[in-house]
Amino acid sequence: MTAQKHTQKKVRGFSTKRQNITGWAFMTPFAVLFSFVFILPIGWAVYSSFFREISEGGGAYGGGELVHKFVGLDNFIYAATSDKFWTGVGRVVLYTVVQVPFMIISALALAMLIDSYIVKHVTGFRLGYFLPFAIPGVVASLIWVYLYNGQISPIAKGLAALGIPVNFYSGNIVLLSMANITTWTYTGYNMLIFLAALQAIPHDLYEAARIDGANGFQIAMQVKLPSVRGAALLAMLLSIVGTIQLFNEPQIMQIADPGISKSYTPMMMALNTSQGSITPSGDGPASAIAIVMAIIAGLLAMVYIMAERKVNES
Repeated sequence: MTAQKHTQKKVRGFSTKRQNITGWAFMTPFAVLFSFVFILPIGWAVYSSFFREISEGGGAYGGGELVHKFVGLDNFIYAATSDKFWTGVGRVVLYTVVQVPFMIISALALAMLIDSYIVKHVTGFRLGYFLPFAIPGVVASLIWVYLYNGQISPIAKGLAALGIPVNFYSGNIVLLSMANITTWTYTGYNMLIFLAALQAIPHDLYEAARIDGANGFQIAMQVKLPSVRGAALLAMLLSIVGTIQLFNEPQIMQIADPGISKSYTPMMMALNTSQGSITPSGDGPASAIAIVMAIIAGLLAMVYIMAERKVNES
């Protein structure tokens, strides 16, 4: 009997080992690609952030040779003490505070509308709301640059005909114009997150609420909303991390609005620094700016998580 148990244990161990090997074999292609497109670029950015191209060997009239030199934390000090960088950070934080809540509330409202009994042909509405997300960000920005152009825009001309002249590129409105592009693009994506959470709610809860005399609005407020807190947390975190990296919208709108500087957002500053448009130039300072922004995005996400936990505990 003991020998039989030993044999069974050995067979189970061999089977488990074979399953583990098979699982790792299936994961290997993903792990390799993930390392090449994610881990290695991050490692290279951290490495290059400690170096800077410095001209050495020049005479009184300049010249010399560019040398890739280790500068320690100088690039991070440059980013942390740059007025342009912190102005861009403030602009992006303001953008996030205004745009993200509006987008999340809109996405939740659309998801609850689709999940209700009011809307027929749900598939068409769901596809229509999600379709803007399928359009590449650069293309979406180009479309809205056309729609914001006062000379050819049907929106601007229609508002002007109503006696409401609007300059979408004016200093007080341009940030809202960018926020509109992001909201138009990502509301449908966040709507699907909420819709998935709503459709996972057991229908027994709805039936119990109806038996207790709750109407449709009360079910939405007291059953559905509390059940999508996890989805709301996910959507908010993704949105905060995404908007803090604001780049496509201002970079494309800069074509029509020269008032948008090369350091309008930190990500634009990083790109133009790497291309030599901002001094000090090169990959080192640009990588330091990107890393500092990643740290700021992580801190903002942590602050939101802590605030969310306090609200849920109270």
